[in-house]
Amino acid sequence: MFLEGAAQSHAKSICKPCPVRTECLAHALDQRIQYGLWGGMTDRERRALLRRRPEVDSWAQLLQTARREHARTVVDA
Repeated sequence: MFLEGAAQSHAKSICKPCPVRTECLAHALDQRIQYGLWGGMTDRERRALLRRRPEVDSWAQLLQTARREHARTVVDA
């Protein structure tokens, strides 16, 4: 998806409830997909994230672990 402004915001809102949003984002980050909206993040947001976390080898693994830990804390709360 190549969108800007309000259209981009609308597309991001469609991504929000998607059950595979995290996997979609991890794929885009792991494959270094340069363009479009993936997993609710724009290409610019993904580039910034990749620059902030250059040590991450597998976004799929990192996000899956974070999801499990979050689910565990929600259950424990």
